[in-house]
Amino acid sequence: MADEATQELSVTPAAMAGGTTHVSDEVVEKIAVAAAKSVPGVAELGGDVARFFNAVLDKVGLDQVGDARRGCSAHVSNGAAVVNLVLVISAGHQVPQVTDAVRVAVTAAVEAYGLRADEINIRVDDVAMEAPPA
Repeated sequence: MADEATQELSVTPAAMAGGTTHVSDEVVEKIAVAAAKSVPGVAELGGDVARFFNAVLDKVGLDQVGDARRGCSAHVSNGAAVVNLVLVISAGHQVPQVTDAVRVAVTAAVEAYGLRADEINIRVDDVAMEAPPA
């Protein structure tokens, strides 16, 4: 039995099962929101109506409902994402610098998940004159 050799089997991509992978729009929305919030000068995400309803939810203790995707919509098709963001800019920050930084951050975050970022569309909805409540 000492003469028997052990043969290793290598797993190659050709030996793997086929199939497709789809990343949902909601996943890209969460990724984009997290990236946008990390940019200095972004006070909040969401338009006036979304922020109004979030304030009402805060009052009744449901403040986390939908926050992960608020102010963002995304569409994923053929491995490419189109992301639409609605931002509130902090007072004292220049809109072009903040929106450029948001595009860079969101593009990097989306591409880190193996997708291509075709468009990052941004609408600045408001300016926050004071720091948002903690």
